[in-house]
Amino acid sequence: MTAPPSHTPQEPVRPPRKRPPRRPPRRPVDVRGWLGGIRLSGFMVIMLGLVVLAAFVLVPTIGTYVDQRQQIAALQASVEVSRDDVADLEAQRDRWTDPAYITTQARERLYYVRPGEVVYLVDNDLPPALVPQEQAPVSDQVEQTRTDWMAQFVRSVTVAGMAQTVKAPVIGVPDTAPSGSPSEAP
Repeated sequence: MTAPPSHTPQEPVRPPRKRPPRRPPRRPVDVRGWLGGIRLSGFMVIMLGLVVLAAFVLVPTIGTYVDQRQQIAALQASVEVSRDDVADLEAQRDRWTDPAYITTQARERLYYVRPGEVVYLVDNDLPPALVPQEQAPVSDQVEQTRTDWMAQFVRSVTVAGMAQTVKAPVIGVPDTAPSGSPSEAP
């Protein structure tokens, strides 16, 4: 009798490997069968029509809303600029009510002096680095240009005549021209 083989402690016992289950082969998708499974009721058709109608109605409205919001933002910016200008003009008006400021402006801008005062005007008071450099003397000889000035002139006039002028958009500025006069009685 032979003894059954014994496992030696050196060899580890391995569990048997599990194979992944086999997937069935892929079948092509039958689109006709899938589309045939969709049932459209009258309610679904009406709801779909309402959604499409809502899209057609709301898209232009949303576009108009966005345009109006942009115009409002532009007008608000214009109002801010106008307020700043008004504040600057009011500050300037307040300065002109001060007699000392008026006297200073008259002396600086118009070179006014009080009776008995002597004014000295200094010429060439710039530092040497800022003094304009003298240019080369103008030649006594007449030189001929190398370009045909008449052709350039005609080309410039032609381009200017063909140019399309675009009027800048004016937002929020009232029309200065009177729209019409009230009817006069004969």
